[in-house]
Amino acid sequence: YKRQNLRREILMHKKIALTALTFLASITLAACSKSPDVTANATGTTIGDTLKIGVNLELTGAVAAYGNAENDGIKLAVEEINKAGGVDGKKIELVTKDNKSENAEASTAATNLAIQSQVNAMIGPATSGAVSAASLNAQKTGVPLLTPSGTQDDLTVGSDGVKKDVFRTTFQDSFQGQVLAQYAYSNLNAKKVVLYYDNSSDYAKGIAEEFQEKYHGEIVATATFASGDKDFQSALTKFKNLDYDAIVMPGYYTETGIITKQARDMGIEVPILGPDGFNDDSFADLAGTANTHDVYYVSGYSTKTALSDKATEFIAAYKEKYGSEPNMFAALAYDSVYMIAKAAEGAETSIDIANNLANLTDFEGVTGTMTIDEDHNPIKTALMVKMKDGVEDSAEAVEITGDN
Repeated sequence: YKRQNLRREILMHKKIALTALTFLASITLAACSKSPDVTANATGTTIGDTLKIGVNLELTGAVAAYGNAENDGIKLAVEEINKAGGVDGKKIELVTKDNKSENAEASTAATNLAIQSQVNAMIGPATSGAVSAASLNAQKTGVPLLTPSGTQDDLTVGSDGVKKDVFRTTFQDSFQGQVLAQYAYSNLNAKKVVLYYDNSSDYAKGIAEEFQEKYHGEIVATATFASGDKDFQSALTKFKNLDYDAIVMPGYYTETGIITKQARDMGIEVPILGPDGFNDDSFADLAGTANTHDVYYVSGYSTKTALSDKATEFIAAYKEKYGSEPNMFAALAYDSVYMIAKAAEGAETSIDIANNLANLTDFEGVTGTMTIDEDHNPIKTALMVKMKDGVEDSAEAVEITGDN
């Protein structure tokens, strides 16, 4: 009798467990069938006695050069704003996290800044992969994330539409691909090119895809490399003796600088074009200053041309503080601080700042005058910078035409 009762009890527990599992499965299926609105329960953070800005940057690791340049730009801007009285009489307080050039660390840093530190806005990360990893936490918490230099197209727009709390100060990858296509074909008269890009990077792949779509000339050869590669001679040898006018090389300076050196050492003297990933002094260090002739790259800023009235003052202030000229990353981060400061005027919460960023128009920054469009991208002018002897030699504004 006792054994029968025990069996009945076991069967009853199994039935209850099965029912619970079925219920949970139905919830899971329902959740999978429709993406939840991650911003629905985002309450944001309240602006207190200070305007708290979280900094989530690559201060160590593979692309620390970008993060440290941006950090310098941020600190200069905050120093200026606080000296002038702050925002609505409140000083800006920085809370800085090093994401170590790792996407997982970038995500953790964003969570820490938004939840533990209760910042009112976040600047960074610098690179697209890290921004993608951090952006979900911005959405969940209602704390806006403004990346100075993340260019991947889908950073600000997802499958459900525009991401309410994610913005950028620079232009997107597809735009860079268009600039490279137009400049190569029309300005350099390069009717035949080799396309050699980083296949391990969504950033580089996005630019390469847009270039392939918009370039009106002939791509005589396509080859790929990966982040961390050091020896590129096999690929360079394959297209060394082909008939082409330029090499288009979407990727970061860490590889493209080495490729440029190896190409020049092999006697390949055609122009080399790339995206803003070339924009660091380390490119010339890796390539060798003598090998940087006829190297062109897309940039949102250059000390060789003034895109706004504020640019000259910024260059002087930066040189006084750091003893060197600012690069594009420093300038974009500097503008990012001022954009958040402008959006924080009259704001009470981080959600107010996000709403104001979305409506920012005719903002005059050192990287040009910009208006945030409906997809949270800035409408602004791009430059093509030409290098010589390891430094910027000239910069030319590029306006995309309908027949690019």
